[in-house]
Amino acid sequence: MSQEKPKESSTLIDLQAIAEAKKLFLQRVTWVHHWTDSLFSFRIERPDSFRFRSGEFVMIGLEDGNRPLLRAYSIVSPNWEEHLEFFSIKVPEGPLTSRLQHLKVGDYLFLNKKPTGTLVTDALKSGQRLFMIGTGTGLAPFLSVLRDPETHEKFDEIILTHTVREEQELAYREFLEEQIHADEIFGELLRDRFTYYPTVTRGEFRTQGRITDRIQLGDFAKDLGLIGNRFNPLTARVMVCGSMAFNKDMASMLKEHGLQEGSNSAPGSFVVERAFVG
Repeated sequence: MSQEKPKESSTLIDLQAIAEAKKLFLQRVTWVHHWTDSLFSFRIERPDSFRFRSGEFVMIGLEDGNRPLLRAYSIVSPNWEEHLEFFSIKVPEGPLTSRLQHLKVGDYLFLNKKPTGTLVTDALKSGQRLFMIGTGTGLAPFLSVLRDPETHEKFDEIILTHTVREEQELAYREFLEEQIHADEIFGELLRDRFTYYPTVTRGEFRTQGRITDRIQLGDFAKDLGLIGNRFNPLTARVMVCGSMAFNKDMASMLKEHGLQEGSNSAPGSFVVERAFVG
């Protein structure tokens, strides 16, 4: 008499069949961390053949009625890391994130085989100072770019801003303020060359308000000891990642300051990410 296969094995076999049919990777979740009730991060195993440039995004997702439900997520990990890490918001009505937030170690996710994106150093000309300006989960690609040795070969100084509503939403804050400086490789590399600049729009905090307002009012430049409240197109290079409205506002401001948007085929002085999740 044959034994019935465990439900977990049967489910995994079904997922593997979907992944094979759609030419996707099927990867195991190895770590999950909830920052707040609305923000969490997770890691999956990295396929040996998966290659990407730091700052790129990739489509990941879950099974939905015998088909994959995929959304674009920027990769938090640098391109040399052995795992793939992602940073997500929890959207109650989101087709994917409403389910993704319940991930547990041992679960499986679909992973597209072709990463892409514009938030890569290849899309920027070399410059004196790199500004990485993000809001919410828009911080994700910058954590990857920050830990790529090529970034430090191309720019003399790096300033990373992160704007959220409340202080508790400053995910990765301890890493950016302390842990990265203790890293054997990047601790010395970032010494006197890296500035983490968080701001909040609600509640008490040392830097309050939208980053766009702080830039335009001159508070940003004053806090960092920069000259003027405009980005210098000759020396400044800027990466932007946030909501559609934020990206649009920042792009308009940067163009007004004389910066030109870059791409993989034509590097410029600023780039904006255009991938979103929900």
